[in-house]
Amino acid sequence: MLPPGVLRLDTPPARLRALAFVEGLSYLVLLGVAMPLKYFAGLPMAVRLVGSLHGLLFVLLMLALAEGWTRRGKSLGWAVRLGVLSLLPFGTFFADLGRALDDEQHRSRT
Repeated sequence: MLPPGVLRLDTPPARLRALAFVEGLSYLVLLGVAMPLKYFAGLPMAVRLVGSLHGLLFVLLMLALAEGWTRRGKSLGWAVRLGVLSLLPFGTFFADLGRALDDEQHRSRT
């Protein structure tokens, strides 16, 4: 079951949250499905496809973090922390609570 509001796209924090969720999911699919298919079933194409998609999502996430840092007044530490968490399996899911609170604060200001 998805956390409430995780795939909303109507505010910048909501878009970052949705992108981080999809990027984290693609990372888990890469590690938990595509890599075993490559090494145990001899299907390297699985890693090529899922890895390419994950790479694109990772770059988009890094660009979204840079935007949050430069345009939305977030700190460099905020961007680095979320960037490092995105390198860890399940890391983007652990950071989701902070992004949900950020989205609620953004909504209350507008």
